[in-house]
Amino acid sequence: MKKAYYITQMGTLERKGNTLFFVNENEKRPIPINSTSEVHCFKPVSLTSGAIRLLSEKNVPVHFYNKYGYYRGSYMPAEGQISGAVVIKQAEHYLNPEKRLFIARQFVEGIKASMVAFLKSQRADYKPIAEITVEGSSPAELMGVESHLWQEFYSIYATLLKYFDFSGRNRRPPRDEVNAMISYGNSVLYGIALSEIRKTYLHPAISFLHEPLERRYSLALDVADIFKPITVFRVILRLVNRRQIREEHFERDLGVMLNREGLKVFLSELNDELGKRVLHPRFRRKVSIRYLIRLEGYSLVKHFFGDREYKSLRAWW
Repeated sequence: MKKAYYITQMGTLERKGNTLFFVNENEKRPIPINSTSEVHCFKPVSLTSGAIRLLSEKNVPVHFYNKYGYYRGSYMPAEGQISGAVVIKQAEHYLNPEKRLFIARQFVEGIKASMVAFLKSQRADYKPIAEITVEGSSPAELMGVESHLWQEFYSIYATLLKYFDFSGRNRRPPRDEVNAMISYGNSVLYGIALSEIRKTYLHPAISFLHEPLERRYSLALDVADIFKPITVFRVILRLVNRRQIREEHFERDLGVMLNREGLKVFLSELNDELGKRVLHPRFRRKVSIRYLIRLEGYSLVKHFFGDREYKSLRAWW
């Protein structure tokens, strides 16, 4: 399976022959374009016209983030996997309030299930989350339920961390080390969800829980949220409690951010977690967690065409 490629230095992506290179004043490094799912840039990176052509030929998107890890935008190759029939069905389900509400509720149920699965794996008290009922007469009300779930999750999560204080979510910019890692992790997961959704014929801007807005692919937000507890928060807990991430891995200005060494440690662990293979109960074979993100897209497509009712991921590991 193809893997994400992460760039943590300023430089340029350029093409020579059929090879993509990352170049700066210190190095010229080839990027294995045929085995790369997408490129993530955490420092300013320029793309030459030759690099853009090669990325387009290989259908490899490039995602850009600011110094705090927030998603800034993407270079998206011309859509090679697009189906008008799928997009029409997707839009029909968005425009029908009852159909949209069903899918939105499934997303929140998936988020809740992932939180419970993660907390169970840590032998933590998951009952405050399990007892929350996912109900609402509109996506906005379901977003309120999701917010309640996250508040409970954050308070329990804080008790699991051994070495950093965490009193809840803050951002733009993050004001502590844990929030800095959450921001990086959530943004990367969003970029990966966007890359996987593009492979399923779905339109990434037509969402069901989050409101579709200009300048963001909100379906990626819907799908990525399901996977945050079992990927981003699992990785942060492991790195902190094993002291693989420490105070010296961060920098501070108006906010807190990972330095280059910290970013390399964090991204490597997150990439490994997304590549971890788990036995799928229905397929009876092991698939990567990253591939499970794509399967959510395929499940939505089947739902839109009436082949099988959508049920969001219920994490089991």
